[in-house]
Amino acid sequence: MATFPSLGDKATVPDILKMSPHAGKALLEMHEAIMRAPSALTPGERELISAYVSGLNKCQYCYGVHSQTAKAYDDIPSAAVDKMMDNLETAGFDDKIKPILRFARKLTETPSSITDADARAVYDAGWDEKALHDAVMVVCCFNFMNRLLDAHGVHGNDAMYRERGPMLKQYGYLPLIRMLRV
Repeated sequence: MATFPSLGDKATVPDILKMSPHAGKALLEMHEAIMRAPSALTPGERELISAYVSGLNKCQYCYGVHSQTAKAYDDIPSAAVDKMMDNLETAGFDDKIKPILRFARKLTETPSSITDADARAVYDAGWDEKALHDAVMVVCCFNFMNRLLDAHGVHGNDAMYRERGPMLKQYGYLPLIRMLRV
């Protein structure tokens, strides 16, 4: 039996958000602000962080969709995305993004162990406080989403991820609000 029998075995993100449409609308607006508003981090870098966090959490759906979205951006090396869960250090990312991904890992796995040295590594790579703050917002957003989707049994499949990743790059998060009919 599914955790939420009313959703069935093929639940999607809109199905979950329709259960509480006003909260779903606010959540999607938050996604658009975190993932697409002006930032020192490109939208591709933010999608990369979301995919990495989702991979760490083993959230099949979020990792699948957001790794495909990250790969749709020209500034993100596709081969590195494919290798990052095996070994971040040798995946093929440049040295500037690695400290942010390391920070994301620590914030995801052991948040109470974040230290000034972790932030310093990000700053030493050329990022400022706003960039780190924006990265933290992505990490927090996707730790929430990973738990939301896994608790509701949303998994998806490779064909869905390949389809939705580029669509998410092109249209962002706001079009999903129309599906909620709020």
